[in-house]
Amino acid sequence: MASRRISPICLSRCNQTVLRQSTRSRSIFPSPCNNTSRQLSTTSLLREEKANVGKKRDPAPKIVRGQSKLYRDADEAVADIKSGSTILSAGFGLCGTAETIIAAIERRGKESLHSLTAVSNNAGAGGGGGLSPLVMSGQINRLILSFIGTNKTLEKKYLSGEIAIELCPQGTIAERIRAGGAGIPAFFTPTGINTLLQSGDIPVRLGAVDEATGKATILEKGTPRETRIFDGKVYGMERAIKADVAIIRAHKVDEEGNVQFRYTTKAFGQVMGKAAKLTIVEAEQIVPVGEIHPDQVHLPGIYVNRIVPAKAEKVIEIRKLRETAGKEGVEKSSGQLRRERIAKRTAKELKNGYYVNLGVGIPTLAPSFLPADSKVWIQSENGLLGMGAYPTEDEIDADIINAGKETVTIVPGGSTFDSAESFAMIRGGHIDVSVLGALEVSANGDLANFMIPGKVFKGMGGAMDLVGNPDQTKIVVATDHVAKDGSPKIVEMCALPLTGARCVSTIITDLCVFEVDRAKGGLTLTELAEGVEVDEIKKKTGAKFAVSDNIKSME
Repeated sequence: MASRRISPICLSRCNQTVLRQSTRSRSIFPSPCNNTSRQLSTTSLLREEKANVGKKRDPAPKIVRGQSKLYRDADEAVADIKSGSTILSAGFGLCGTAETIIAAIERRGKESLHSLTAVSNNAGAGGGGGLSPLVMSGQINRLILSFIGTNKTLEKKYLSGEIAIELCPQGTIAERIRAGGAGIPAFFTPTGINTLLQSGDIPVRLGAVDEATGKATILEKGTPRETRIFDGKVYGMERAIKADVAIIRAHKVDEEGNVQFRYTTKAFGQVMGKAAKLTIVEAEQIVPVGEIHPDQVHLPGIYVNRIVPAKAEKVIEIRKLRETAGKEGVEKSSGQLRRERIAKRTAKELKNGYYVNLGVGIPTLAPSFLPADSKVWIQSENGLLGMGAYPTEDEIDADIINAGKETVTIVPGGSTFDSAESFAMIRGGHIDVSVLGALEVSANGDLANFMIPGKVFKGMGGAMDLVGNPDQTKIVVATDHVAKDGSPKIVEMCALPLTGARCVSTIITDLCVFEVDRAKGGLTLTELAEGVEVDEIKKKTGAKFAVSDNIKSME
């Protein structure tokens, strides 16, 4: 099948700008331009392969086939990891992280083990856990991750230039790792097209603040993505991730290295265990060969090289419990009532039998407003389909969490899987509706919800993947109509870096509902909240819009 490649020269010379940044962000985060110019290129079928005699030393520890995979403890297993190694660290939040192995790496000390590149969904929590000790010790100087979240220490280190961070969408990281383990050097994805990810304009490492401008200098830019067109749609190329060492935690491991995970600890454990030259597993239970049924092996022993006993206790990052009955008389705040109004209207988008993905925050409130006889399958991108309510104290399980790192339950018929599988569902268009929050939404359906340049650097998590196939998955934004400072969130053109372009179909706020014409651009006001007039919407909206002839109530 023929494809067309858009060269960086063509991209740099194009005249039409799709994304426009505000003055406060333009110098650090310039806009990628529209792919109006394209260049057809071909590759020779025959290419002479030469020996790579200039290859650098291999920092991965040596593997000796036939020797026992059992190690006395984690300290022994990490003793020969070399400085400069790339390490895959499994887990999602603090669920399934290899805390025992991480502690052993920290004990090596910066003088003995340093200059590490770590690949993880996120680098631990602000209060510790995960990769946080290695970030604090200075042993890690480079991270590839999708989400920083509330880790203020890491965010500060990045903004001050102490550490390099390559932001990459969660589903793309999972697929890059899966490809690395499968021997596939690169692949094309719709995720991140027409965003700063495509143009390489999310800085990897910042420098000192320029006294003249008051803005940080950029020591290392991101990598622009090569783009090609398949079936009339633009895709960006992502390179596979391969590592020297993978560190994972598992429920059971037999003496030959066959691994069994529990529930959402699968998130990155399965794919990371396959993409490293050396994989170390810390096991909650080490069992004799044959005790794990072949159908229950999630990671075959061929991928596992070293096994150590897990000594660290499991950590629950956000202990969320189901509200008990008897709170009906408690008066709700104006903020609660506002969020519930949005969630109640959002619930109407979740039809019986639908498979849906709900972002953190307001979207997660929507299921509580579904009719009792409605069956909606909720997917959580960390690897859970059939997410249930928050648990009671008796039901709580550290290995069952949602994308917000909160404890949850699984409904009968639910399933768990790794992140590569999860985002195959998402990018493949198998999800009917995806609901997200927003910092800004434009009149043509552009969405910005992951960063404010120079101020907030949280990461995109799975959001860029979630909006990557809007022709098959309906994208709904559920958000307050205005920001905390009173500025409109619905604007003519987004000033903040985009999560996705022309992806949003419906906008639900505390005041109204807009339908978006993604093809032609433009908003139509279709519903109003009780007591709200059109004039109020005009005052609080930063974009022009049409008013439906048959405007309805949100209730």
